[in-house]
Amino acid sequence: MNDFIPPAKPLIGDEERAAVDRVLRSGMIAQGPEVAAFEKEFSEHFGLGRACVAVNSGTSGLHLGLLSAGIGAGDEVIVPSFTFAATANSVALTGATPVFADIALDDFTLDPASVESFITDKTKAIMPVHLYGHPAKMPELQAVADKHGLMIFEDAAQAHGASLNGTPVGAFGVFGMFSLYPTKNMTSGEGGMVSAANDEIERNLRLYRNQGMLQQYHNEVVGLNNRMTDIHAAIGRVQLTKVDAWTKQRQDNAAFLSANLEGVIVPAVADGAVHVYHQYTIRVASDRDGLAKALKDEYNIGSGMFYPVPNHRLKTFQRDYHLANTEQAALECLSLPVHPSVSQADLERIVTAVSTLAKAGA
Repeated sequence: MNDFIPPAKPLIGDEERAAVDRVLRSGMIAQGPEVAAFEKEFSEHFGLGRACVAVNSGTSGLHLGLLSAGIGAGDEVIVPSFTFAATANSVALTGATPVFADIALDDFTLDPASVESFITDKTKAIMPVHLYGHPAKMPELQAVADKHGLMIFEDAAQAHGASLNGTPVGAFGVFGMFSLYPTKNMTSGEGGMVSAANDEIERNLRLYRNQGMLQQYHNEVVGLNNRMTDIHAAIGRVQLTKVDAWTKQRQDNAAFLSANLEGVIVPAVADGAVHVYHQYTIRVASDRDGLAKALKDEYNIGSGMFYPVPNHRLKTFQRDYHLANTEQAALECLSLPVHPSVSQADLERIVTAVSTLAKAGA
């Protein structure tokens, strides 16, 4: 059988290893100059035009961003149900209530009309997710937010370098969070980066990530220990020098798949959008699970189901309402390998396998 094609693969090279060794030899391992440099370089690299604050995970970034914006008990934040649970978890961790709205099936991001239908007098913000690397419908969501006096927060965990009409994701909202988990488009080993729209949000982020202190032993708020280490920042700084080439490879791989796959619905790209393809996600109208199993068993090709259980159906939230597009996406979505390690031969195998199985009804 052919070699296994994994659905995702972290890319760590000699440069990252050398950077870690350099930090270890320096004796300065905790948050320090590497973190400060990484924050500055990250903002500049992605053209965010705002300060960035490094933290120890993407979920920490969302949590601290919400706290920094004043979200707490009694508040509601509208989020998509079709995403990873960290989005809603971060809201719940502040004491606020995540309210789940439906998505649009064209790009799997929040449907502005659905969002508006869930607004109450307790709603304080809307938090779209730029899912799979495609930017959310930001102009429409901003119009809804402006109409009702709401803040916009961005979960850009999967969307490093994505943009809409020339504006990079992470530069639309009060804050934007990027995950640096190993399987994301770039990594720091583990970590997150939060962009801040203004000085107050930036200051709050720095307070909350470090026990409520900017100056040692001068605690201003009840904070957390969510700092990034210099070891992780050193890895991230190297990855910044590589992420553009990796993104171009993802986009090229995606273009080949979209041009050649048959029997499935390939991902759309909105006008003015730059999709960075953290995942290449198709829709399988009939027996998605069977197709995924056959891909592995018959062709040795991995795939991912993101996300088969919508957040509002999870035991932790249990919202008793129907989100039609979310439910459909949860049944139909399948992510195929698109990462930079996928070769041309791999792409041809994927096309042959998926098209053959889809046309046969898998």
